[in-house]
Amino acid sequence: MSYTPLLEVRGLSVSFAGNEVVHGIDFSIAPGERVALVGESGSGKTVSALSLLRLAANARLGGQALFKGEDLLALPESELRGVRGRDLAMIFQEPMTALNPLMTVGDQIAEVLTLKMGLDKVQSAEKVLALLAETGIPEPARRALAFPHQLSGGQRQRVLIAMALACQPSLLLADEPTTALDVSLRGQILELLVRLQQSHGMAVLLITHDLNLVRRFADRIIVMENGWIVEQGPTAEVFAKPQHAYTRRLIASKPVRDVVELEPAGEAEVIPQPELQSDLQEPSTPLMVARGLRVVYPTPLPGVRGWFKRGEFVAVQGASFEVLPGQTLGIMGESGSGKSTLALAALGLLPFQGQLQICDEAWGTSAARNKALRRKVQVVFQDPFSSLSPRMTVEEIVGEGLGVHAQELSRNERQRLVVVALRDVGLGTADDAAMTQTLQRYPHEFSGGQRQRLAIARALIIKPGMLVLDEPTSALDVTVQKQVLQLLQKLQRERGLSYLLISHDVDVIRAMAHGVLVMKDGAVVESGPVERVLAQPQHEYTRILVSAAG
Repeated sequence: MSYTPLLEVRGLSVSFAGNEVVHGIDFSIAPGERVALVGESGSGKTVSALSLLRLAANARLGGQALFKGEDLLALPESELRGVRGRDLAMIFQEPMTALNPLMTVGDQIAEVLTLKMGLDKVQSAEKVLALLAETGIPEPARRALAFPHQLSGGQRQRVLIAMALACQPSLLLADEPTTALDVSLRGQILELLVRLQQSHGMAVLLITHDLNLVRRFADRIIVMENGWIVEQGPTAEVFAKPQHAYTRRLIASKPVRDVVELEPAGEAEVIPQPELQSDLQEPSTPLMVARGLRVVYPTPLPGVRGWFKRGEFVAVQGASFEVLPGQTLGIMGESGSGKSTLALAALGLLPFQGQLQICDEAWGTSAARNKALRRKVQVVFQDPFSSLSPRMTVEEIVGEGLGVHAQELSRNERQRLVVVALRDVGLGTADDAAMTQTLQRYPHEFSGGQRQRLAIARALIIKPGMLVLDEPTSALDVTVQKQVLQLLQKLQRERGLSYLLISHDVDVIRAMAHGVLVMKDGAVVESGPVERVLAQPQHEYTRILVSAAG
């Protein structure tokens, strides 16, 4: 079927300081079409979209980008400013950085209407409320007066969508619009974009690495790797019969379950909450036990009462669980559910009420006693870039635990153990000279997946029995995520490690966990073996999470 493209890109190339990162790509978008531009970090998808509006700083552009017959790459800046936001709008990935923290969200939307549409103050105010209501923000009159930090992540993303739709553009560029959101919010934003796209009749270019989103949203898919378009076509056709090896690798990157399964009599790493139903049997000897775990944060009270008394916010409400040797307990929930707070309490990093024991020992007030316990339980954080010191070498980072827990070791022995740890996580080579170079490198010289392997090596070098994994793959691309999960599964099988896995990703929980706790607003709303909870969820909130994961 022939059509006149709304946007036709011909031979688009993008270079920085003489280094070409996008290599003469061609694609088109029809009026009212939904197209997904897919690829991992560094594939060139975001810089290609930014280049269409000439927003990529210090970039040298080549080729053509014909929008309604006009070449965006050749337009004078004064004319291009008229196109930006009015005919061709963009939703950026992180709403907290895209919105001005010093202006109310209503003023920020009104600014677009005033500059692009020429509306007066009264007309802009009326239109702002209509846009906020259309994007599903409750109490639009009140929310219009709020600053970005006073809104939730989903509400901030809806504000960005309202701002992008203010001038009713013909084409909307949506750059990872759901990456920073919880899984159920992702589904809501996706449904909102579909509804608005249909009601406004606009075309959408969705830039993402989330293939579940692509399958549910896009008419066509464009796959990029290392600055090249390697495949494009109708979404159903590409998913059913991918032609390029990279596309096949992306589609096959869903986490795969490869763990030692529980014996029929051992499904007991989750303790039923007092108010919950569970089909678990009697537990064997656990590595970690929690009973009625409660975490409370003090909060100020309003008025005169706050002079004499503090209020409290209950972040975790009486959670009970067990973690057995060699098994994984998943803690699942959205942001604010209390799962990371529970993990910090399990690590002895937050004061808590109730019982919490590791190998029959409790966290105490003695530093020496806690030091011994910390050798038994270590942590791998969500973002490897921020959790690794940029001023320390690989040898110093990975060997840091030995300096605390094995001070009797010589420098040579310590270095030998660091090399062994690196090889265990797939970062070592047989070449001693190459390994010496690796030891002296810094975190910024490694990829995201390699940095997470460094974090795992640092945690494992003192031979703990248990790792607390706080969203260990959420900052990684899908293929790298799969590799890290396979590494964790391999280490568990070989070493009998136990994991307390914190995640909002249902696929990760399904692949890794033996048992699962589902948390909402600080409370455990459902618990049990992962197969039963995810296949037959009893609580409405669990059903929402599982359904939103696709």
